[in-house]
Amino acid sequence: PAKNRYRKTENCNKTSGKKIKMKNELLENIEKLHTTPMGLDRIRRNLRLGDDVKDVVVWCRQKILATDAIITRQGKNLYVKIDGCEFTVNAYSFTIITAHTMR
Repeated sequence: PAKNRYRKTENCNKTSGKKIKMKNELLENIEKLHTTPMGLDRIRRNLRLGDDVKDVVVWCRQKILATDAIITRQGKNLYVKIDGCEFTVNAYSFTIITAHTMR
């Protein structure tokens, strides 16, 4: 089923800081989302994901697709904030670089 590819996002390059509705490149290319073997370990460790999470990329994809996820872009990276987590994704290759819990 087709998902809504429009989401309120913030462009950090704009000084106004207001949320604008725009077509989001990450949502348009969500099937390209991936990470490296080192990235898998880093994400699992940083987010304290247990053994019940079999596929880290699928878990991250589900979080990113949540309607209340806030996606921002700063330079070459996209940042996704959702459920107390922040994901860093390369905007060109759609590689999940890292993920952290937010303080």
